[in-house]
Amino acid sequence: MKILTGVAFALSTNASALATDYKAGSVEIINPWSRATPKGATIGAGYLKITNNGTTPDRLIGGSSDAAKSFELHVMSMENGVMKMRPVEGGIEIKPGETVEFKPESYHVMFVGLKEPLVQGHRVKATLDFAKAGKMAAEFVVESIGARQGNDDHAMPGMPHH
Repeated sequence: MKILTGVAFALSTNASALATDYKAGSVEIINPWSRATPKGATIGAGYLKITNNGTTPDRLIGGSSDAAKSFELHVMSMENGVMKMRPVEGGIEIKPGETVEFKPESYHVMFVGLKEPLVQGHRVKATLDFAKAGKMAAEFVVESIGARQGNDDHAMPGMPHH
């Protein structure tokens, strides 16, 4: 009986950590996730995919989270052999039919001024602000500190997660 209870708990714990997708109008937020942060860290990053299923462009212009003092849009880029991070001014456009992926070493959201460390298995509630779709609530599933991608429910069967 103890084994069965343990299996049920493990399954329910794993299921609760799975990502959720969110929709508002023609915009869909897919698999929002973040990395756990070490104790004392004041910033964290969030990743996701945004798909525009509509016929007109939309733009992610910002957001907020109770977990941090501010929510910023950033991009990483290689300049003269050096990886640099900078804020994205004016937001990020998502064209009709396009999916924009926020991932390590590319676009990402920054949770600046964290109120407490991001803990693996927890969720970070946030609101993303779109120019046309408006405000969308989402929860970022916190993965391990070194995660390269979130637990993507849309991965092909049999493909490993990194």
